[in-house]
This record gives sequence, structure tokens and C-alpha cells, in this order.
Amino acid sequence: MQPNPAADSASVSDARARIGVLASGEGTILKALLDASGCGQLDAEVSIVISNNGGSGALAKAQAASVRAVHLSSTTHPDADELDAAILGALREARVKLVLLAGYMKKIGPKTLAAYPGRVLNTHPALLPAYGGKGMYGRRLYESVLAADEKHTGITVHRVDGEYDHGTIVAQARVPILEGDDVERLSARVREVERRFVVRTLQALVHGRTPDGAPLID
Repeated sequence: MQPNPAADSASVSDARARIGVLASGEGTILKALLDASGCGQLDAEVSIVISNNGGSGALAKAQAASVRAVHLSSTTHPDADELDAAILGALREARVKLVLLAGYMKKIGPKTLAAYPGRVLNTHPALLPAYGGKGMYGRRLYESVLAADEKHTGITVHRVDGEYDHGTIVAQARVPILEGDDVERLSARVREVERRFVVRTLQALVHGRTPDGAPLID
């Protein structure tokens, strides 16, 4: 991989870059990041985990790893602007340089996006722009891929803008669809690749090496 000046806005060159993770569910990608950081595969540390679900596995995993875990949602902040400001405030307090949405089911507000231009990333379990958008997650996504008789699916890491699953693609990885695949088998294989792929993508970004749209795993 060669350096690309166009990717500079998403580069966070730092001996131990600080990452903020936003997650709504069990936090499997978060766990992969925590493990990779702990064993030296990722030259970065997760400094805060924010969830819109106060009972999420992501918050529990953060607490178990002694990482700051914060519940911020429409329950804690009914006003959308105040919620956006609270999320931004928490990220700034944690001195975050890069934000990763890992199974986060809410839009990021304009204040947070403006404060981290090109530095808010999302991971999506499909090859965008296909199979993206509001409601395209979980079983519905995999059912749609299988119903279309696709030969492969994959993972996309992209920069976040104001729309669901939209924004410049940073990197993608293909995952083959095998004969006899159902939702459970396909989703398990995608998740396995996704965990490794996100770690490798972030490691490349930390060192400024990932050009937009270049696959790191294929």
C-alpha cells in the first residue's frame, strides 16, 4: 500500500492514537479492537465507548476492559442537538482522534461530524453502495443478499456523512457466498472477516497508509 495525500484527513498518525467507539449491540468489533490493542496488533487504544443502549454488551465489554463506558441516547438527552453536543463533549474529553461506528444504529449529529472531518468511520457488513441505507442491517441485509443470488458480499469501511451508509469508501473486503449458505452461516463468516478487517484498516489509518477504496483483504 502506498501513502495517499487524499486520505490525510482520515490519517491519525500517533504512537498510540485514541479511538472512540460508538456501538449499539454486543460489541464484537469493539472486543476485537480491545484485544488487538492489548497484544500490539493495533497501535491505538480505545479511550471511550459510547452506546445509545444502556444495557448493551458493548458497554459491558468496555467496563470489563477498564475503558470509559458512557450511555448517551434520546433517553438521557431527548433533544437531538443536546445529544449531539453531549456525544461530542464526551469524545473531546477522552481526547479522541478517530471515531468508529461499530454496529451503531443512530445517525451522528452535525456538531460531531464537523469536529471530526473525515475522522468518523463506519463499518458496514456489505459492499456499499449495495445493500446499504436505513433499515439495511441484521437478518434483513443477509436475506436480501441471498435472495439476490449474489456470488459474494463483504465489508465496507467508509467515512460518515449525514446519511445512513453513505460517504467516501475507505476500504472494502470481499467475502464469498458459498453453496448452501443461509443467514446464520453467511453472517458468521462475514463477522469473522469483519473483525480482522477493521483492525487492519484502523492500523493502516493510524500510520496513514490506506488510500480511499483500496482493499486490504480480498
